[in-house]
Amino acid sequence: MKPWILLDHTLTADGKKISLHEHDGEYAIRVDGRPLMSTRQHTSEERLAELTCAHLRTADAPRVLIGGLGFGFTLRAALSALPAGAEITVAEILQAVIGWNRDPAYPLAGDAMADSRVSVLHRDVHELVGESRGAFDAILLDVDNGPAAMSTAANERLYDYAGLVRTRAALRPGGCAAWWSAAPAPEFAKLLAKAGFRVETHHSRARGNAGARHTIFLGR
Repeated sequence: MKPWILLDHTLTADGKKISLHEHDGEYAIRVDGRPLMSTRQHTSEERLAELTCAHLRTADAPRVLIGGLGFGFTLRAALSALPAGAEITVAEILQAVIGWNRDPAYPLAGDAMADSRVSVLHRDVHELVGESRGAFDAILLDVDNGPAAMSTAANERLYDYAGLVRTRAALRPGGCAAWWSAAPAPEFAKLLAKAGFRVETHHSRARGNAGARHTIFLGR
């Protein structure tokens, strides 16, 4: 059996080790040795984009914000769901993750990032949301592990009441926001409603019809 190979690593602002690994053509990102994401399990990330962008298929020039690049599966699905005139901004807090995806040595998201509709920013999406009142038709947040932060404690700001109010303010009228979560979070759904969203809760397996059961919260 082939071993996992450590390809690169970086540190978060609070000192956690984020590492990129490869095993027999599969890639994974870990946080202090714990699995965060892999190229083998991405159905729920794609479903996040499909649900959030469904109302924009016939829009003229929709603006979409994706928080968290990961391995680019949410971005790819958004590109498939959106029209030619769409503008997609991806905010990724770790420069190393952007570099790994752009590196031609790895078969990751370099081609999706090169699409003319896409701008990838080395930014904290929390800050970008706060600067963008009424700017987006859709906001997709696949940050960390969802409401229970795993890689960076500061990510919790996206999921508290003030963060949800900021996200709602960054939407255009009729806009939609979505949050990916590794686990059910019923209290988070209540907080979304308190922040003024009409809430839908969806579930998706990690890999087709198999793997872990993830949760997607939609706020309209």
